[in-house]
Amino acid sequence: MTFDLDMIKKVYSDFETRVNEARAFMGRPLTYSEKILCAHLYPSQAKEAFKRGESYVDFAPDRVAMQDATAQMALLQFMQAGKKKVAVPSTVHADHLIQARVGAAKDLIEAENKNNEVYQFLQSVSNKYGIGFWKAGAGIIHQVVLENYAFPGGMMIGTDSHTVNAGGLGMVAIGVGGADAVDVMAGMAWELKFPKMIGVKLTGRLNGWTAPKDIILKVAGILTVKGGTGAIVEYFGEGANSLSCTGKGTICNMGAEIGATTSIFEYDQNMSKYLRSTDREDLADAADAIAHVLKADPEVHAEPEKYYDQVIEINLDTLEPYLNGPFTPDLATPISQMKEIAEKNGWPTKIEVGLIGSCTNSSYEDIARAASVAKQAKEKNLEVKAEYTITPGSEQVRFTVERDGFLKTFDEIGGKVFANACGPCIGQWAREGAEKQEKNTIVHSFNRNFSKRADGNPNTYAFVGSPELVTAMAIAGDLRFNPLTDKLKNKNGEEVMLDEPSGDDLPKLGFDVDDPGYIAPAEDGSNVEVIVSPTSDRLQLLEEFPAWDGLNITGARLLIKAYGKCTTDHISMAGPWLKYRGHLDNISNNMLIGAVNAFNMETNNVKNELDGQYKPVPDSARQYKAAGIPTIVVGDENYGEGSSREHAAMEPRHLGVRAVLVKSFARIHETNLKKQGMLGITFANKDDYDKIMEDDTINFLDLDQFAPGKQLTLEFVHADGTKDIIMANHTYNAGQIAWFKAGSALNLIKAMEKEG
Repeated sequence: MTFDLDMIKKVYSDFETRVNEARAFMGRPLTYSEKILCAHLYPSQAKEAFKRGESYVDFAPDRVAMQDATAQMALLQFMQAGKKKVAVPSTVHADHLIQARVGAAKDLIEAENKNNEVYQFLQSVSNKYGIGFWKAGAGIIHQVVLENYAFPGGMMIGTDSHTVNAGGLGMVAIGVGGADAVDVMAGMAWELKFPKMIGVKLTGRLNGWTAPKDIILKVAGILTVKGGTGAIVEYFGEGANSLSCTGKGTICNMGAEIGATTSIFEYDQNMSKYLRSTDREDLADAADAIAHVLKADPEVHAEPEKYYDQVIEINLDTLEPYLNGPFTPDLATPISQMKEIAEKNGWPTKIEVGLIGSCTNSSYEDIARAASVAKQAKEKNLEVKAEYTITPGSEQVRFTVERDGFLKTFDEIGGKVFANACGPCIGQWAREGAEKQEKNTIVHSFNRNFSKRADGNPNTYAFVGSPELVTAMAIAGDLRFNPLTDKLKNKNGEEVMLDEPSGDDLPKLGFDVDDPGYIAPAEDGSNVEVIVSPTSDRLQLLEEFPAWDGLNITGARLLIKAYGKCTTDHISMAGPWLKYRGHLDNISNNMLIGAVNAFNMETNNVKNELDGQYKPVPDSARQYKAAGIPTIVVGDENYGEGSSREHAAMEPRHLGVRAVLVKSFARIHETNLKKQGMLGITFANKDDYDKIMEDDTINFLDLDQFAPGKQLTLEFVHADGTKDIIMANHTYNAGQIAWFKAGSALNLIKAMEKEG
């Protein structure tokens, strides 16, 4: 069944006309991404030759997707917007709150018991406002979206950074904070700086042990975790056409790890095949009819260097498997070099656990190819040296792979199947012994491997690979093992080699499922009551953030000067804190507890100038807030990389932080700060970071003249009475400054709704 087919047909009805208009006002041939962007301009947006990386543009996305952890805050905000129903098709997916512990069945029951209050809230809000709800166990949002909602040529935003997964089905899909989702659900324009374009030309064809995952692992090594910031990565070429639709999804999914706005593949026959396999023949027919437009213009393919800001070329014939890590997803190591590099760096080489699945790699093809490797362990009489877990991406995939015998294969080698949910990938893994914080190595097919990410242990060295490679590494139990060249000794003392993985990209018998897990909303939700208990520790109705008083911020104190990598995981951890995602005050107790204090190189231990004591960051913030003293946070490069969680912006706002001053921002986090009425600013001179002292008093000298393109001047008064004047840049346009003045973007929406 194709959801929202009428909406899709409407998009397609004038798609080519809009593209032709766009060529005229842009004045040149267009990349595929640019066609989609220009076909989704908000009605009031002026049509002009948009400048990449400069022009702020208003868009009208086709739909919104939200996962349960971020949906809570997004919907709490939407409830304040004064709307009776969402303006575009929207969905909520219960996938983040299920902890992987003993196995799918028991873990799901425990999650439903623990999170009953939250699930009831999300389902009732969805029911009231016309939002589709996917219950716990239905699957991970991105896999479910690919199977049901993504469509070529469409535009979607989602409250999760891996929303970009839908680029595998030819869609511009962008991760955002909840406040952005509120804008779109309220029928307002969604603003984005027109992205730069990075072209990745794929030649040749994957073979042997190499998988689609290895393409993005190599790209991550080339571009690093911030190399894609502000850009869309567009894949093209014969190699791109040879990849399965779900393989394309894997590559786009992990594009979030290079900071890209999104990643995308052009529409092709493998996408058409996937649509038909997932019971969307009518959509496939409609997309086939305009297939000639659902790709970059011929001139772009002929001279990519002329139309992309950067071009990367990868020959799939010679690409080898990669393992990326530890502690960062862009540290790329070809499997042929892993032994040497691991020994040189002193990485633990004994693999304790191999984990496959997650939203990145949980398709039928992924499971089939991993199972073909797992099957050999039994057939070749090999002992599986590491623990092995499987996390299916959706109930449809899980049901189908069980029918086709793959789960039985995993069971026969001791594999443990977790629930169809995010699980270990986001820290929802009750790993036995992790609290001992012992140095160890795991390999997984997830997307991120930041310190503490999977199990909370800072000494877990996590490496990212394809499901088939992870399976082979789990069998060997050794990080130095190369399945392309190395033999393993079986239980009989015989030396054997693993054969190359194999597997169909789509099930020969088609997909099957008893209960996909979808709950449709009421036709009329006006009588549906949404109840939030005032005594709940999981949910809390929101109060407005105060508007700016129009004056300079003076007498501010430094809350923390963060050293080095500071992701949204460091600013607002997941794992056990996920339970408080709907309660702003409670979850604020995790604010910046993972950030490293530059003055003592410790986490969650900062000096409070009111009493001179060192204490946890949230405690110090609350003390300043109670005293009416504003605070600022100072950070390093690419501050706020990683997840889209807007809690990383809302918590500082709630606890009295007025500004975040850093060397550079990750895109989503900078936008989230702006939406919540915060000042997200950058050093004009990055070396000024070193001038900031622990006991400084900070004064803004010209915030009362806040304007687009105008630098801000900050005075840092040191304890000895000396001063440093620091200039800060910002990217606020007039509309975003209006958010700041109103106290938040939501405050502005509410005011407009009352006036309207």
